[in-house]
Parts: sequence; structure tokens; C-alpha cells
Amino acid sequence: MSTHSTARPNTSPSGSAHPERRRWWHAIFPPASSLLATAPPVPTPPVTVSFRQEVPQPVLAPAKGDAFDFRLHPVFVWTAQHMTSEHLRLRAEGYLPWAGGILREEAVGLSRQHEPHRSHELEQALNARLTGRRWPREGTTPFFTVQVRVSPDERVRERLRPYWEDRIRLECDHELQKIRARQADELTRRWCEVLQNLEDDPVTAHAARLTGEQFAEVFRRYVAERRETVPELVELLREAVRGHNDLNMGPSEYTQAWDTALRTYEQQHGLAEHRR
Repeated sequence: MSTHSTARPNTSPSGSAHPERRRWWHAIFPPASSLLATAPPVPTPPVTVSFRQEVPQPVLAPAKGDAFDFRLHPVFVWTAQHMTSEHLRLRAEGYLPWAGGILREEAVGLSRQHEPHRSHELEQALNARLTGRRWPREGTTPFFTVQVRVSPDERVRERLRPYWEDRIRLECDHELQKIRARQADELTRRWCEVLQNLEDDPVTAHAARLTGEQFAEVFRRYVAERRETVPELVELLREAVRGHNDLNMGPSEYTQAWDTALRTYEQQHGLAEHRR
């Protein structure tokens, strides 16, 4: 009797079908190592540099009438990418004549519309035109923006100097007079309050001497005149009324008598000139 051993085929899952399942699985969820290998490189942001350039010599633009020139003092701001600051500075110095020519072309049309002594108005109009603009308008080459300060011709400055000196002097004198007027008004009001308070209080009339002999004398005269005025006026009215009743004067005669009495009162107190 013989025994025959029958070999069974290998049905382990680690056979040839396993690589196919692994590739199918990786197609849906790729390994992290493959993701890192296929990620695109992150671009480096461009480096932007700028350079502020002040022009040593002014740019001349004709004023209205072409007899005088405005003096334009520009400040250029240059901007570039992928360039060092030193390289941009050298480029800006080489481009300076070109930039100055562009500025003059932009300014001439406006400058001829302004009178020689209107430099400030030209400065405002020119900066309004230049704001938000750049040259060259497009491209990747260095470009500039510009702001301008405008001053008049030196001959115009000399002619304007006497005018402004007189104006400054007049304005200062006017302001000084206003200050003096305010101080005088305040001082007058204050002294009126002091005099009225002293007049109403008989005790303080003697105390006024404590402030000085000059003030005491002025205050004494002020009180005396105020006290004399009312009795005289009252007596004048009494005489007028008495004369009207006792003498049986008519309306016209009474009016004449009252006018005579009033003139007498005005002469006594120095008021006759004011009535004329």
C-alpha cells in the first residue's frame, strides 16, 4: 500500500494579487512620501526696493507772459524689483535727465496759465496732476513718482518783499490795536464797577484814600459831580413848573422858558457845544 502526497496550491494573500491591491489603494490614498516628492516649489516673492531722489538744481518752467520762470523743486521716488538699493540708485541717477524732461513737459502747460507771483497756486495744480501717476506707465523696469515744490523767480521775490513787509506790519499793528481796545474796554468796565460800589457805600469812600492820593482825588470829584447834578436838575424843573403855574404862561411862553432854563443848565455843565 503506498501513500501519495498531493501538493496544494499556495493560496496565501501575499501572492501576486497583493501588489495589485496595493497599487489600487495607493492610487486613492498616496503615501506621504510621494506627496512630498511631487509638491510644486513655492515661488519666492519679488523683492521691492525704493529710492528717494532729491534734485540739486531746480527745473525751470515759464510763467504767464514768459518774462519770468517758476522754479520747480521735484522729489522723485524710484521703485524696482529684484534689484539692490545701490543698483537702483545708480539707475536713478542715470535716468535723472529723462525724468526732469518729463516733469517739465507736464508743467509747461500749467505754468503758462499762472502769473509769476502765483507759485503756490501752480504748486497745488501741478501736484494734483502728478498724484497717482508713474513713469514708465507699464513694464518691469524701474519707475518713478514725483512731488513738486514751486518757488517764484528771484526777481519776483525781491519785488514781493516790500509788499509783504508792509502787510505784516499792518497786520501786527491791527492786532496790537485790537488787544489795546480789549484791555481798555475791560479796564473801563472794571473801574465803573469799582466807582459805583464806592459811591453806594459811604464807608468805602474814605477807604479809597488807601489806594493812593491820585485815585482818591479822582473819586472825590466823581462823587461830587454826581451829587451836584441831580439837585440842580430837580431845582431847574421846579422853577420851570412854578413859573408855568404862577405866571399863567401859555404853552408857547412855557416852552420858551423851559428852553432858556435848559440852555442855562447846558452852559453850566459844558454841554452847549454838544447841542449845536
